[in-house]
Amino acid sequence: MLKPGWVVYLRGNLGAGKTTLVRGILRAYGYDGRVKSPTYTLLESYVLSKFTLQHYDLYRMIDPREWLDAGFRDDCNATTLCLVEWPEKAEGLLPRPDVEIRLSVAGEGRTAHIEALSPDGRKEMQAWKEF
Repeated sequence: MLKPGWVVYLRGNLGAGKTTLVRGILRAYGYDGRVKSPTYTLLESYVLSKFTLQHYDLYRMIDPREWLDAGFRDDCNATTLCLVEWPEKAEGLLPRPDVEIRLSVAGEGRTAHIEALSPDGRKEMQAWKEF
């Protein structure tokens, strides 16, 4: 249900599976290349057939202004799907999310709580639920 133009916040403790989820999303869109965590680079960009997926990991950011200093402000636009790990690190400067996914460890697996936060996100999630 995720689509270009959306911003998705990925929340969860270290090891909760945020990057693994991004890898799964990329695979669902047909990407078969290497998917790595952007912990040190802050951003990994993946050009897909119809749009670009931007995967941000803001864990190492100390000041929210680093989001602006890195030049990311205009990256989230109608032609990209932006997935942001640790969005609280740039609180107040990030675009508002369409969807927020909270991951937690549950035994040997993971639990995901998915919440649509924008009107478009709620519309798509409702259509997905009815599917």
